[in-house]
Amino acid sequence: MSEEDIKLQYITPALLSKWNREKITMETRITDGKINLKGNFVFREKPKRADYILYLSANNPIAVVEAKDNTRSVSYGLQQAMTYARMLDIPFAYSSNGDGFAEHDFLTGQEREFGLDEFPTEQELVARYKQESSLTSTQEAILEQPYYTSQNTYPPRYYQRIAINRTVDAIARGQQRLLLVMATGTGKTYTAFQIVYRMLQSGMKRKILYLADRNILVDQSIQQDFAPLEKVTHKINVAKDDKSTITSHQVYFSLYQQLVGDDDQEHFSELFSPDFFDLIIVDECHRGSAKEESRWRRILEYFHSATQIGMTATPKETKYISNLSYFGEPIYTYSLKEGIEDGFLAPFKVINITTDIGEGWRPRKGQKDINGVEIPDRIYTNSDYDYNIIIEDRIQQVAEEITNYLKSTDRMAKTIVFCATEDAALRMRDALAKLNADMMKENPDYVVRITGGDDYGKGKLKYFISVSSPYPVIATTSKLLSTGADCKMTKLIVLDEMIGSMTEFKQIIGRGTRLREKEGKTHFVVMDFRNVTRLFADPDWDGPIEIEKGYRPGKKPGKEKPGGGKEPPVTPPEPAVKPIVDKNGCKVQIIHKTVSVYDANGKLLRQESIVDYTKENIRGEYASLDNFIRQWSAQEKKEQIRDLLHGRGIDLELLKAEQQMTDVDDFDFICHVAFDKKPLTRRERANNVKKRDFFSKYSGVARKVLEALLDKYMNTGIYEIEKTEILKLDPFLKLGKPAKIAGYFGGKQGYLNAVKELEQAIYMDEVI
Repeated sequence: MSEEDIKLQYITPALLSKWNREKITMETRITDGKINLKGNFVFREKPKRADYILYLSANNPIAVVEAKDNTRSVSYGLQQAMTYARMLDIPFAYSSNGDGFAEHDFLTGQEREFGLDEFPTEQELVARYKQESSLTSTQEAILEQPYYTSQNTYPPRYYQRIAINRTVDAIARGQQRLLLVMATGTGKTYTAFQIVYRMLQSGMKRKILYLADRNILVDQSIQQDFAPLEKVTHKINVAKDDKSTITSHQVYFSLYQQLVGDDDQEHFSELFSPDFFDLIIVDECHRGSAKEESRWRRILEYFHSATQIGMTATPKETKYISNLSYFGEPIYTYSLKEGIEDGFLAPFKVINITTDIGEGWRPRKGQKDINGVEIPDRIYTNSDYDYNIIIEDRIQQVAEEITNYLKSTDRMAKTIVFCATEDAALRMRDALAKLNADMMKENPDYVVRITGGDDYGKGKLKYFISVSSPYPVIATTSKLLSTGADCKMTKLIVLDEMIGSMTEFKQIIGRGTRLREKEGKTHFVVMDFRNVTRLFADPDWDGPIEIEKGYRPGKKPGKEKPGGGKEPPVTPPEPAVKPIVDKNGCKVQIIHKTVSVYDANGKLLRQESIVDYTKENIRGEYASLDNFIRQWSAQEKKEQIRDLLHGRGIDLELLKAEQQMTDVDDFDFICHVAFDKKPLTRRERANNVKKRDFFSKYSGVARKVLEALLDKYMNTGIYEIEKTEILKLDPFLKLGKPAKIAGYFGGKQGYLNAVKELEQAIYMDEVI
C-alpha cells in the first residue's frame, strides 16, 4: 500500500476517532520552497509540507504527524516529524506506518510507541500540554485570543505565529522586556500588529505606544498593517495635541524625535503620566546614533512600568549591542538565512565590478583639477572617491554599467544606487539621467535623487516604494534608503559607497529581499563597485547574536570593524574643498567583472562569469565546434537544443540581451560564446541566402512562402519557421490555408523538405 493509502485507510480514521475534524489540517504547507538561481535561470524547490497538524486552537498547533508507507517501521518518520515540530514550535511529534504510532514529547523528552487505536484524545493531549507547560487560567485565556482575520489580511506564516505566540505568552507570564529578531522583509510590523490586536482583545493591555525613527515607517505602519485599528490609533503631533484629549485613543504612533525634541525637551512628560502606557513597541531598536538611542532610552525609562518590546533585524553589532543588554536575549529569532531557505525571501547574486583605479590612482606631478587647484599628491583608492576627491569619469563608468545592465534586463526594474554622499548621489543622478534620456522623456522621474537634504526627492519616496507606481525607477541615495523604507520591488541594489558596518550592510541587503512573484520579482542583484560584498565572508554575516567580551552596559564603545576588533574609520574626514578631476585628468576603465552566487549563509557557492558558465556547459555537452554543428544540423527541431541549455540554467535570450547580441541567431551565439567563432547576424545570414539565388528553383506562391519564411527568420529566429503553425499567421494566411500552401510544394512532406533546404541554405557555410 502507498503512503496515501495508509493515510486514507488507517491514520486519518485513527485521528478522527479521537479529534474534532475542525482541529486537523492535512498536507499543510509550512514553507514556500527555496528559490534557486542556476546560471541565469530561476526555479523553486518543493515547499515543506506536514502530513497532519493538530490544533489546540486556531492560533496554537499542538502536534504534527508524519505518515510513511507500510514497508517502514512505526517510528521511521519520527525524525522528520520532530524536525517539523521544532521548526513550528510544536510540543508533540508523531509518526505512523498504519500499524501504530511513535511519539516524541518535547516537554518531557520522552518517547513511546502505542497501537493505532490508542492515539491521545484531544482532551488528553491538551491536559498534558497545560500541565507540563504550567499554564495559568489567565495565560490560557490570552493564548486563546484569535488573530485578526479578514478578506484583506493573510494568516500568519509559521515563524510569525511563533513570534506572536511567544511574545503573548511571555507577556502573560509577566515578562516586562522582550526582544524579537526578524530579518528585513519577514513582516515585523505585521507581527507587531497581531500582538497588539490580541493584547487589546484580551484586555490585558489598553494603551500602547509604537515608536519609530522615521515618518515613513510610522505612516507605512498606520496605513498598512495597522489599518484595521484605524478607529483607535493616533499619530502623536506635539505641536497640535492637547493633553486633555490625547488620552482618548488606544494605539499611539510616534517618532522618538517628536517625544524628545532637538532641544532635548521631554515632550512625552508634558503629554503623558509615567504609567499611561502599558505596552511600548520600539521598531528597528538597533538603529541610530548615540543621540537617537538616548532618545528612545529616555522615553522607555520614563514609561518604565510598561511592558516593552524591541524589534530589529540586526541586533548583533557591538556599537548597538546595548539593545540586548536592555531588552534581554531574543525570545525568538528568524534570520535572513532562514527566510531565504524557506522561500519567503528573495535570493540574490552579486556582480563585482573592478575599475582600473579601484586599488589606487596617483595624480601626475603638479596635476591640477578642473578649477586649476593642484591635487594633493598621494595614492587615492575606493575609500577616497567621492569622499575626498571626485573623479568624473569614474562616476560616468558606474552610471554606464548600471544603464547597460538595465537595458539588457529590464529598464523598469526598481534600482537603488547607494552613493558616498548627497553630492555624489546628485552627480550619479545627473549621469544616469543623461544616459537614459529616452526614459526621462517618457517620465522625468525615471531617475530621482532621494536623500535627506533633497525635499523634491523625499516627496517621491512614497512613489518609489509603491508596488503600483512605476516611477521613479532609479533612486540615487546616500543613507536615506539604507534602512526601514519598505522597497518591495527593488531588483537592483548598486553599492557605490564604502560600508564598514555589518548592521548597515545587512540592512542594505534587506532592501532587496522582499519577494513579489506576481509582479515578476523572484530575486535581486547586487552590483558592487567598492568590494563591499567582501562582508559576506565575515563570520558576523547572519551569525549568532553575541555580546562582545568585556562589554559593559553604559561603556562607550570604540569604533569597531565588522569582525569585532578596533580599526580607524573607513574613510578619512572629508576635505572642505574636494578636487574634481575630469576625463582628461583621469580616464577610468572597467577591467574585471565576476558574478557570484551565495547560499543563505553568505557562503560563496560559485563565482563565475555567466558567459564562462555557458561556455563550460555547452562544451560539456558538445565537446567541439564540429560536433555542435553536426548536432545542430541533424536536429529536426532546433528548439530542443535551446531547451536542453535552459534545463542547465542558461537562458540564451537573456544572455544575448546582456551581451547586446539580440540580432544574432542562437546558433551563432553558441558558436561565439563556446567556440570563439565570429558571429553573423540573422540579417547577414538572410542576405547570404538571397545572394546565392536559393529561390530561383521555386516560383509562384511557393517562392513567396519561402521568401516570407526567410523574413520571419531574420526578425524572430530559426525556431518559428520550423513550426507548421506559422502558416496560420500573416503573411501566409493571405496565400491560403496551410493545406493549400502545402499543395504548392506537392504536399506536407514537400513543404517540410523545402523548409529543411532553406535551413541548410541559412547555415550553408557551417553545415557538415
